[in-house]
Amino acid sequence: MSEIRELYEANNQGHVFEFYDALTDAEKTSLEKQASAIDLDEIADLTARLIQTSDCQDSGFSEAVEPAEYIPLEKNEGGDPARWVEARAKGEAALRAGRVAAFTVAGGQGTRLGYNGPKGTFGVSPILHKSLFQLFAEKILASSKIFARPIPWFIMTSQSNHDDTITFFEKSDYFGLPSDQVNFFSQGVMPAVDEEGKILLAEKSQIALSPDGHGGSLRALVRSGATRQMEADGIDIISYFQVDNPLVRCIDPAFIGFHLEGNSELSSKTVSKAYASEKVGVFCQRGDKTLVVEYSDLPEELAEATDTNGELLYRSGSIAIHLFDRDFVHRLGSGTGESAQLPFHLAHKKVPFIDSKGKINAPEAPNAYKFEMFVFDALPFANNPIIIETAREDDFSPVKNARGIDSAQTARDDQLRQFARWAAGAGIKVETNDSGLPAAAFEISPLFGDTAERFASSWDALENKTELTEGVVLA
Repeated sequence: MSEIRELYEANNQGHVFEFYDALTDAEKTSLEKQASAIDLDEIADLTARLIQTSDCQDSGFSEAVEPAEYIPLEKNEGGDPARWVEARAKGEAALRAGRVAAFTVAGGQGTRLGYNGPKGTFGVSPILHKSLFQLFAEKILASSKIFARPIPWFIMTSQSNHDDTITFFEKSDYFGLPSDQVNFFSQGVMPAVDEEGKILLAEKSQIALSPDGHGGSLRALVRSGATRQMEADGIDIISYFQVDNPLVRCIDPAFIGFHLEGNSELSSKTVSKAYASEKVGVFCQRGDKTLVVEYSDLPEELAEATDTNGELLYRSGSIAIHLFDRDFVHRLGSGTGESAQLPFHLAHKKVPFIDSKGKINAPEAPNAYKFEMFVFDALPFANNPIIIETAREDDFSPVKNARGIDSAQTARDDQLRQFARWAAGAGIKVETNDSGLPAAAFEISPLFGDTAERFASSWDALENKTELTEGVVLA
């Protein structure tokens, strides 16, 4: 018997190899590889703490929770324009020194969009339907040129889309980025278990595995060697964003400057919630700790509470845009010491499985537990966490649904509104409706201008200006 089978037998998980002898050599190798990647001690501990003792994870809410403070936008009430100018200068200096890397969490598939492929390959720009990956690549390339330093890009895939993602980049010549500047690695996985902590099989040679959550990105950065590579390259700031947000400023000098000014290990962007029930977490304060309370955990009376100005009291929405200190990621992702480990959360799900007779079971009710981590759970562990307000219209328009709110159409419309604002700011006459949507659809490449200021500069430099009519693309 192999060592891995003996290990599973010793840990009361020998059933994982129940059909092993009937497998092909390739299937045996695959199953052993899957099994070797699982930390059985971790699974036993999580089962004991989260399932068998009903020690549920803290929802993040208690009577002691208060709204977290944040640095307001320079144009908003309480904003300090001089402080923003100083922050931008500090961030630009860090970029010129080569201290910043971009990091995209891109493990998802486009299933909810009705799209067959990695979500990052989904076409989302209004005219050319550029993919999410292409938009990010062009933003990173634009910043690399402006600050005269290459900005490495780390992309976390999943087991289900890793090869397809790399193939997409290869066929697209990395969208103009040097291929050695783009780094891919896969997200970690965790096995699904039953109420007794027994690991489930999806097939006779396949463990029922699922991604370990966006919080697992920190472990993946460490385990892939990315943090060590960053250290060798002099990078100490990681710009984190998720793949479903085409408006995101991948590289934001002011954000970086505030992060450095506050000597922060983890800085986050916030937007005011559009309405009380918007499905975003909320930044809160509990004592001296900053945390995010999930929208599903915030009691309705607090979600709808207003201040003296009639604004939502708990309005600081978390939009999954962060800056991480590299050493903080390495410390937390390594799990060195009990106090430096992200907690796992439990999800009760319906998981098809193979029973002891080799028969596939498709349960009609939740039968299994999955373990996942949330990246915002890193906040309470960070020294000097900072929250910065950003403009929703320039930084946040997620693509999550096939239709309706947070869909490809709403994201394309938000891009068009942004282009129209930039054009108007540069003195170009653009007809819009009451929502700011231009009458003629046109597109601005990030390589032409990735901010209002850079667009205006590129426009002024054009010798042969064109009318921004239907279908025009400025590249």
